[in-house]
Amino acid sequence: MYPKANTLGIILRNNKILLEELEGKHSKGIGIYYRPIGGTIELGEKSSETIIREYSEEISVDIKIKRYIGCLENIFRIDENVGHEITQIYLVEFTNQSLYHKESFKVVEGRKTTFTKWITLEEIIDGKKILFPNGLTDLLQKNI
Repeated sequence: MYPKANTLGIILRNNKILLEELEGKHSKGIGIYYRPIGGTIELGEKSSETIIREYSEEISVDIKIKRYIGCLENIFRIDENVGHEITQIYLVEFTNQSLYHKESFKVVEGRKTTFTKWITLEEIIDGKKILFPNGLTDLLQKNI
């Protein structure tokens, strides 16, 4: 198996970050955890193109990139399975400013449906909410 290349987009509103809420097994146990919107980079696609496509596909909104934040390499284990992601991270914004007033977005990926929430950066930094990928909290603290 090879590492998976993906990209994530960070959207901020009043010291809060828009995150998808997920539940299940993760590298720190079982339960609720959060992840920014994003997805796998397809062959021949730049990560900047991927993040725009993923926001459109997953929550049906248009975004634009404000700036590149950085790259994370995340190697993790869930049960006996090892995962390895190389993730490009961008600070992005809605092209339609009225979307910042929405409290939640429906996230559709194939047959799976979840929802987003605006989570305070303080809850993430204090460890009250679990954020993946590993290392993203530190990266946000240094770059946001």
